[in-house]
Amino acid sequence: MKFIDREREIKALERFWHEDDPQLIVIYGKRRVGKTELIKQFVKDKPYVYFLSQKISEQENLKMLGKLVGEKYKDRILQANGFSDWQMLFEYLKEHVKERLVFVIDEFPYLAENNKAISSIFQYGWDEYLKETPVYLILCGSSISMMEQEVLGYKAPLYGRRTGQILLKPFDFYQASEFFPELTFEKRLSFFSIVGGNPSYLSKIIKEDSIEENLRKNFLSPEAPLYNEVEFILHEELREPRNYFSILKAIAFGKTRVSEIVNETGFEIQIIPKYLSVLEDLQIIEKEVPATERNPLKSRKGIYKLQDQFFKFWFKYILPNRSKIEEGKVDAVINIIMEDFNTIVAENYEKVAQDILKRNEERFFDIENIGRWWDKNEEIDVVALNEKENKILFGEVKWSNKPVGIDIYENLKRKAKLVEWGKDNRVEYFSLFSKSGFTDEMKKIAKKENVLLFNEDKLIR
Repeated sequence: MKFIDREREIKALERFWHEDDPQLIVIYGKRRVGKTELIKQFVKDKPYVYFLSQKISEQENLKMLGKLVGEKYKDRILQANGFSDWQMLFEYLKEHVKERLVFVIDEFPYLAENNKAISSIFQYGWDEYLKETPVYLILCGSSISMMEQEVLGYKAPLYGRRTGQILLKPFDFYQASEFFPELTFEKRLSFFSIVGGNPSYLSKIIKEDSIEENLRKNFLSPEAPLYNEVEFILHEELREPRNYFSILKAIAFGKTRVSEIVNETGFEIQIIPKYLSVLEDLQIIEKEVPATERNPLKSRKGIYKLQDQFFKFWFKYILPNRSKIEEGKVDAVINIIMEDFNTIVAENYEKVAQDILKRNEERFFDIENIGRWWDKNEEIDVVALNEKENKILFGEVKWSNKPVGIDIYENLKRKAKLVEWGKDNRVEYFSLFSKSGFTDEMKKIAKKENVLLFNEDKLIR
């Protein structure tokens, strides 16, 4: 698979590499986000030991790790017997590592499943053996909550030992587009609306094939690689996957407030916040508040949405049609998806519009906050703010085959008057986004009133 982007993360790892002090770097992020590939790119021209922890007993992991270290140092006895315990590993590294060595333990949370004291053990190993050596230790994990609690958190045994950390996130739309830069904006957005920014899923897209053919190969059979992926992830990450599944299903089908989720799932209201918090930590859902809220954490207007685009697509189109997929009625499912597909692409165009504005902020002001706005029955697709300068931008996003006309702009100005933020002396800007361009009348008004017009993601005025 072609290695895409991650330039900032690679530079950070290289910077730590060239420092004289020993390093304990923590890399974490959701599954399939590209953590292992990042590490492989970093170590490819360096001396290293890479160990992938597995869901086996601690002794078996220690034996496998000993074999790898033994191979590195041509120690046949160690290759044959492995390490008997973690202290033996730390002692061995202190004795044998004389020059800079990257020592990677991937899926560190698997070790914690067998030994709850593993973080304390590594704290002891670092303090007593490794912190005076040339070891460049990388602890990597897919369980975000475990890595934060056991490695990064204030109460974690390893707290204060790390010298750097990287939370690896999925690609945004433009980073994901690097997988198929030669495709049209519409097709890139369509593929992104299916698999999101996860490199592993993006690599499964065959850019020469149609959207329908990619759906067929990746989703629409029980054997397809992404057919059961959501359930696999939830079982890997969570102790009560069924409960979380029910909550995600409710959110996916428009139950976005706590009261609505309670009514849909039948769960006690007292337990819902815990579940929602865990799903937020896993970056599967997010709590969204209007961009103009002064105190987002205390806002009563918050709603819950699926943050993970792959989850959004799966719950919207795969889950409701599983019976048909199991029966082999693939063409029928494709028809169902494609009849509604523009809906999910349009939602993503609204999100991408925020990235487009960030890339063009020199045309108006430095963006401090950006998002949607809503109140009662009114909604604005994009609102960008600069509180210091008391400047605000309102944007409307249309993904349709009809050029955007003056009526859309006039309605946006009407809704802008309903927004109370900075109203006394604020400076206002307006922007329109359109899949199919703009009417001649709208172009004239835009020139006269200095409205930013984007055709897809290209600024045309």
